[in-house]
Order: sequence, then C-alpha cells, then structure tokens
Amino acid sequence: MKNFIIVFLLLVIPNFCIAQSVDAEPDLTGELKKWHKVTLTFDGPVVSEQDQFNPFLHYRLNVTFTHPKSGKQYNKPGYYAADGKAANTSASSGNKWRVHFAPDETGRWIYKVNFRKGQFSAVSEQQDTGVSGEYMDGAVGEFIIQASDKSGRDFRSKGRLEYVGKHYLEFAETGEPFLKVGADSPENFLAYEDFDGTFHDDGRKDNLVKSWAPHVKDWTQGDPTWQKGKGKGIIGALNYLASEGLNAVSFLTLSTEGDDHNVFPHTDYTTHDRFDVSKLDQWEIVFEHADRLGIFLHFKTQEVENQGLLDNGGVGAMRKLYYRELIARFGHHLALNWNLGEENGEWVDNHHTPPQFTHQRSIMTEFFHENDPYPRHIVIHNGVPFDDLLGSKSKLTGPSIQTHREDFGHVHDAVLEWRRKSADAGQPWAVAVDEPGDHRYSLVPDNVNPDHDNARQNALWGSFMGGAWGIEWYFGYQNEHSDLSAEDWRSRDLFWDQCRYLLQFFEENELPVRLMHPEDELTEKEDDYVLYTPGEVYVFYQKTADDISVDLSEYNGNYNVRWFNPRTGEYVYETTIEGGGSGLIEAPEIEKNTDWAIVVRKI
Repeated sequence: MKNFIIVFLLLVIPNFCIAQSVDAEPDLTGELKKWHKVTLTFDGPVVSEQDQFNPFLHYRLNVTFTHPKSGKQYNKPGYYAADGKAANTSASSGNKWRVHFAPDETGRWIYKVNFRKGQFSAVSEQQDTGVSGEYMDGAVGEFIIQASDKSGRDFRSKGRLEYVGKHYLEFAETGEPFLKVGADSPENFLAYEDFDGTFHDDGRKDNLVKSWAPHVKDWTQGDPTWQKGKGKGIIGALNYLASEGLNAVSFLTLSTEGDDHNVFPHTDYTTHDRFDVSKLDQWEIVFEHADRLGIFLHFKTQEVENQGLLDNGGVGAMRKLYYRELIARFGHHLALNWNLGEENGEWVDNHHTPPQFTHQRSIMTEFFHENDPYPRHIVIHNGVPFDDLLGSKSKLTGPSIQTHREDFGHVHDAVLEWRRKSADAGQPWAVAVDEPGDHRYSLVPDNVNPDHDNARQNALWGSFMGGAWGIEWYFGYQNEHSDLSAEDWRSRDLFWDQCRYLLQFFEENELPVRLMHPEDELTEKEDDYVLYTPGEVYVFYQKTADDISVDLSEYNGNYNVRWFNPRTGEYVYETTIEGGGSGLIEAPEIEKNTDWAIVVRKI
C-alpha cells in the first residue's frame, strides 16, 4: 500500500520529491528565543569554492519565514557553508547550505525554502530563476520561539536597531534610542593573522596584518575562539572596548585596492564571484561576540579606491553578489548599518578605479533597501557631499560624516547642517560623525595629548549637542598608532573615559533626545551648545563656564539645575531656579576657564 501511494504521488503531482519529506529536514541550531540567532543548515549538493559550476553565483538559497499570528514575513537569503563547520576545519567543500534568522516575535514561525540553480541565479530577481536546485527546494517546516532571557548590554535584550524616519535609531523591543560612541580605526580591523586566507604573507602590505596581541590579555575564559585557540586577540579587543563603555566598532569589508589590501571576503584579490567560506565564518564569530557585548557593527562595504572595482562602479552581477553575501551571512545581527562607501564619489584623483556618481549611489542604496528584509540604517561616507541623495525618494537614511580640521572645529556645524537639510527635504536623517578631525592626526594617542580638549569639546560634545546619534573616532595617518597600524586601543585609554562620561550623562539624566532640538541661539555666547525641549529640559554645554539666562517666562514651576564635569564624569553643583521669568543660572565657584555641561529639568 505504501509503495502504491508513492507511485500515485509521482504520477499525479509532478513536482513531488521524496527527498523533500525525507532529506530536507534542516539542522536547527541556536537558542529558539526572540531576537536570538536561529540557524537552519540544509544538506544540499556537494560542491566546492572552486567548482566550475560556481556555488556562489549559480545557486540561490532563499528562505521565507512567516509568523502566522502577526502576519510578518521575511525573505532571507542563504549561503553556501562548505562542511558546515569551516571556521574550525578551513573546509572549502561540502554539502551544507545555511540561512540565519533573528525572529522578532514569539510563537510559531513557518519557513519555506526556495533553492534554485542556473546561470547567475544568485543575482536574479526572478522567483523561479533557472531550475529547481532539488534537495531542500520547496521544503516547509516550523519552529516555536520563546521570549529572550537576555539583559544589560546584550542587544538581544533590546531587539533590532531600526531607522524609523527620525533623527535617532530605535530598538524594536524597547523603543529606546541608541547613542553610539566607538572606534572608527583601525579601518583594517579585519586584517587579522588568525583569519584564514593567503593575505598574511603574499607580499601585499603584509606589515599591516594584525596580531591584536596587546588585547590577548582581555580575552576571558568562556569567550569564543576557533581552531584550538585562535582569535583571542581580536575577541579581547572587543572586550576592552566594552569595558571602557564604548559600543561601536567600524571596519572595511573590502580594501583590496585601498590603503591596506588585506581585507576582502573573496578567495583572492581578483576573483570576485567566489568567497572564502572559512574566513567569513570566522568573521561571524567575532561579530556574534560583539552583539553579546552590545557593540554596534559599522559595515563599510568599500574604500574610496574600490568604488569602481565591482562592475565599474555599477550595480551589476559582481556587486549584487557581494552585497547578497554580506546580507546572507551577517544581516541577522541586531545593531548594524550598511555604509555604501568610504569617501565616496568623485572628489579625489585616486588613480585606481572609476568614481561613483549619483545614479550608482542611488542604486546601491536601493539594493540594500530591497534585499535586506529588515528596516536597516543605510549610510554613505562623504567624499562628495550628500545633497544628491536627500529627499523622501531616496532610500538613504543618514550620512556618515567626515570632517577636515585638526581641531575638530567643523563637527558641530556639519551635524546641524545635515539634520536641517534632510528634514527640509522630507526625510529626517539619523546623523553620525564617523571620521572627525583631519587625515593626519585626528584623535592622537594619550601620550601625545592626554587631555584631548579639542576632541572632547568640538567633536564629542559638539556632535551630540548638535543632535547626532553617534560618533566614531579616526586615528589619523601620522600617529604612532595610526588608522592602519593600530592594534592597541589602550593607546587612547584616557579619552575613552571621557566618551563614557558623555554616554553616562545622557543615560543618567534620561534625556528625551528624540524630542530635543539643537538651538545654540538660546544663549548669548557664540561657542555654547544647546539641546532642549521647551519648558521641560535644557542641556547647555559651555567651553568656558559663565552665567546662563534661559527664557522661562511662559513656564511656571521649579527647575533642577546640575553642573557636570565632562572631564571627570562628576556632578559638582546642584541648585534650583524658578520658572516664569528670565531663568538666570549663575555659574558656581568652579574652574571657569574650561568646559562644563549643565542640565536644567522641570521638577
């Protein structure tokens, strides 16, 4: 009777495949909890990175996840995973195919697999491109998701960080905004000797490959490694950042024609349609650890010299394939942004590849918007200004600002400019300053300038008081620990304390930044910064302490006033003033020739 049923199904239902009901059950791994990474690994065709029928370009794995109760649906790209454990085996062949998913609802989720094969299937927009890849194609299954048990800095306690059409990004679970402060340098963070690949000793700028040895001591028992203890340096480096209260790290994922040459996801420098599976698996171990530490991932997808490396700057097969691999492997991470390019556009004669213009910049933005199923923050770093990408029709959600003064003097005005321009154009951007200062020195090491007055006053406080959602610190080219050579973040240890003090100030005072506006004209001093919600809360930042007159004539009640030392993280004076008048705030007996932050809140 059983054999009769099988024959009947084969005759009546042409697309019926026994393998789908027997062999297509995936290996389901990860904690089945909301916001946690859930991984489905399927048995598929046995292939290798170098097969003539390219497994990256000519196969396409997509999995649709549906939450019946809410109606939410996500189409997630998958990828070829070699033997499924390549981070530890360095395998380049196998039959494992994988997809990652971070569910945003508890309860029942249903998945359905679409696995196709054919020339250029991976970059095809057609649902049924090529022919069925068989194996798991058409497989359907389900799983149940429980609530997360995480807390603290771990992003899984907060949910996915999303652009919501405002000047600040918000966590989907808690609704709270995120303020980031982190390291923009070294840009070749991923040029690490413990990663697989031949970039370590191929004669192309091998001196820039890092050991991260100074941070091995920051690795702790229980932290991840691979291949019998590799990875302690880079994992320890992230531990150190988190211990200093920082919450962001920036890195290039493609630098083959740039300043470094050692960071690329491909199997070699010139083959752009094949990826190094084991190296990328090792990257994922690092990124997953960052999630647990509450460290935001700033993916800079190309350097200025690489603008025309893929498809001459267009969005053709090679660029689509590159972006797809990034989204498939790393798009499940909860807190990240996609940066379309460092110093992008025609602004320097780089003598490497053609520059990109408005059309290419727009199409890149649209690709991420359409192919990453989540409402991600998509940014671009200025070479040329961003005016051509303003407006509600653009899918860009914010700028990644670079400035050019050694004293960081342009930072505050740049933030104000792009907040205003984007709002006027109909789509408010979330503005971050990701390379403040000049290209030579920018944030110097502590042993050069332990006080960091200009960095603190003009850039750190200047950015947030202008309404920025974040800042990352660039190390310059002419410092001992430079943008390329740095592998010891303790070289700026004293300044990280000042960064932590700012984040604590905003958090401890529960500042409603989404409702606050920069308005420096509220005080008479030209170099004061002001961020406020009328009648409710005011923050004043003064580079030299002085009396402040606040117009509170329309607001009754009392206001609490606290003076904060941004150099030490201490509140040194507290008083009360009455509303309904000029609201004079007298400067207390403090050191008046340096900077102070004053928070005024209605009681």
